[in-house]
Amino acid sequence: MTEWNIQSRAHACEACGKTFADKESFHTLLFDEKAGFRRYDICDQCWKSQYSEGSKDRKGFISYWQSVYEAPKPPKEAIQKENAETLLRKLIELNDPHYIPAGYILAVMLERKRILKVKEQVMREGSRVFIYEHPKTGEIFTIVDPNLQLTQLEEVQRDVGRLLEHGLNPPPENAAAITSAGEQKESEAVQESESAVADNPAAAKAD
Repeated sequence: MTEWNIQSRAHACEACGKTFADKESFHTLLFDEKAGFRRYDICDQCWKSQYSEGSKDRKGFISYWQSVYEAPKPPKEAIQKENAETLLRKLIELNDPHYIPAGYILAVMLERKRILKVKEQVMREGSRVFIYEHPKTGEIFTIVDPNLQLTQLEEVQRDVGRLLEHGLNPPPENAAAITSAGEQKESEAVQESESAVADNPAAAKAD
């Protein structure tokens, strides 16, 4: 199974080493290597001199797009509240196959909110893989399609709701009942994931 991951935007051209300036146009190439997908960020000059001529197949990359570099902003105080983006990042960091279906639904939710944007869909090792870009940070998210069936969707959506409400450390099963406010938040999270899937018919398949 292809591993899901996040690849950060480079701060300098990976061909010539020149540091990107704020608001400078640059080019991202995506290569399919044995170990996984690898991004390669290059400046406009290197793109024109080394990669723009000829087909992408001859140059070896499977996908390409152009972006505008944004210089990193000063770090802000850590956000305590869990949301779809922070949760997806945590699940990818764990790299636990158990969370692949939940991660996929979170990615669909973020796509619906226009926080993530699909740049490419490829087949790898028999699985469909979505290559998402985070337009604000320039990061690439590699998300494996778990090929969910409609009969599995409700359970996964409820898992996502619980994760959004309680994070990765839910209360023990013998703890006191969840408050009505907590139940309401979980219900809202489930409804949000359902709306995201409804807007993206490819998120689940019929039996």
